[in-house]
Amino acid sequence: MQRLFKYLFLLSFTLLFLMKSQEAFANKTVVLLEVDGFIGPATQDYIHKGIEHAVSEQAEFVVLKLNTPGGFDKAMRGIIKDILASPLPIVTYVAPQGSRAASAGTYILYASHIAAMAPVTHLGAATPLSLDMLDSKDILKEDSTEHRKMVSDSIAYIKGLAQLHHRNAEWAEKAVKDAASLQSEEALRLAVIDSVAQDIPDLLTQLDGRSVTIQNQLKILNTRGLQIEVWEPDWRTRFLEVITDPSIAYILLIIGIWGIFFEFVNPGFVLPGVAGTIALLLGLYAFQLLPIHYTGLALTIAGIIFIVSELYIPSYGVLGGGGLIAFFVGSVFLFDLKGYPTPWGLIMGMTVATVSFLLIILGLSLKARKKKIVSGHDALVGTTAIVQANFDGQGWVKVEGELWKAQSSLPLKRGQEVEVIKCDGLDLIVKPSSPKGDDHV
Repeated sequence: MQRLFKYLFLLSFTLLFLMKSQEAFANKTVVLLEVDGFIGPATQDYIHKGIEHAVSEQAEFVVLKLNTPGGFDKAMRGIIKDILASPLPIVTYVAPQGSRAASAGTYILYASHIAAMAPVTHLGAATPLSLDMLDSKDILKEDSTEHRKMVSDSIAYIKGLAQLHHRNAEWAEKAVKDAASLQSEEALRLAVIDSVAQDIPDLLTQLDGRSVTIQNQLKILNTRGLQIEVWEPDWRTRFLEVITDPSIAYILLIIGIWGIFFEFVNPGFVLPGVAGTIALLLGLYAFQLLPIHYTGLALTIAGIIFIVSELYIPSYGVLGGGGLIAFFVGSVFLFDLKGYPTPWGLIMGMTVATVSFLLIILGLSLKARKKKIVSGHDALVGTTAIVQANFDGQGWVKVEGELWKAQSSLPLKRGQEVEVIKCDGLDLIVKPSSPKGDDHV
């Protein structure tokens, strides 16, 4: 009887163990990150958080589904650092069909523990383009010192990634030096990638049993029964994606500066100041993340300041014209970002709007100069005053309901109408008004 209880206990323990093992196995997941478009600060933030989530959920590995024309060097290197530091295998999969991993995408593909592509996809064209020089023509010269330095640095970088994962380093050099590209089947044949898969399920089937080295430790991938969890970007990443678009950041900057300007012109209106401050801070934050030309940013801001100064300093259009030139040139330099198209329509639209604003300011100023003065001492010249008491030399007169001390070279009588001909400090110089009809023959 006692032996029967032992057998029952062992059987129960074994069944419980198998159930727990099956449950744990069924809960194993692979986290899928999807990148479709330009690689920038928001992409880097999304991938970083996605890897952290996969680690916290104890996922088997991470699949990075990639389709990109390239992106900023700073964001690309940040993504590669996250991949190399990841305790989980990172599988970069260029998909769906017709996608590409160009420029920065090629580096990310080489940095991944496993590189895969769907049919009819391609990679390559990884020649670096400067984000820090203003003269783009010099960048394209092969004998340029800056060009050679950038290419040499990029070749060493991608060859190091290729050697780390035992991939074709010779072709990696061609992708950087000669902007070479490869179709997926050719990439597999030349050992640039590890596999070609039709879709995610096909990819998981091919990865089953494959060994990868993670932080100097060998890991065998077991993909049977894995659940795919698609990691969606959170609101912060989506918001970052919007404001780090160079065009949006540029608009925020302009709105911010003009909003603060209108608040100074109309103190207490509040709304322009609040909206302008928020827009300006968001724009400056975005520009901090983007590899912009700070010379261009300074010129753009200086241009707006010069245009605003036209309101207060009579420069006859010199400040306004100079500010307009600085604004346009600064905007062009600001968007001299290789891999990101210069939004000429936006720049021209903002410039035209600024020109219109400047012309309105100048028009109002000229119109105001032609108007008769209606306030201050000068506005009293030519008005009619009433003598309050007889006086010879100095006395008091009433002008538009106000008493003023007046001086006259002729004696004046109480109730007599006089004309103000000049203001001398707080005294008015007056003369007797001409009787009606004196000017007629």
